[in-house]
Amino acid sequence: MANSKQLFNRRKGRTRKKVRRKSEQRPRLSVFRSGKHIYAQVIDDRQQVTLAAASSLDKDLRSKLKSGADVDAAGQVGKSIAERAIAKGVKDVVFDRGGYKFHGRVKALADAAREGGLSF
Repeated sequence: MANSKQLFNRRKGRTRKKVRRKSEQRPRLSVFRSGKHIYAQVIDDRQQVTLAAASSLDKDLRSKLKSGADVDAAGQVGKSIAERAIAKGVKDVVFDRGGYKFHGRVKALADAAREGGLSF
C-alpha cells in the first residue's frame, strides 16, 4: 500500500503532465499550500520566468488576515495574484494545483483568481 507522500507525488505527476501539454501557449498559475501559509505564482515556462507572485506572507495581506492557513487567506491571495498578473498583461493562465486536491484552500484561491479577472 502506498503512503500519503507517494500518493501525493502520483497526483502531482498526473497534474503536471496535463498542465505541461496545455501551458505551451499560456503561463501557469502554480499553487503551493503549506501548513501555515499559501503561495501562488504565475510562471512563463517558455522563458522560465516568474511573472507575478503572491502569498499570505505579503505585508499588505498579513495585516488583513487572521491566519495564513485558512480559506479567507487563500481568497485574498487569489485576488492579489489576479491583480498582479493582469498588471503584467496576463489574463489567460493554466491552473496548476500540483498534487493538491481541488478543494478547500486551493479551490478558494482559484475562485478568487477567476473573480479577479484571470481565466482558466
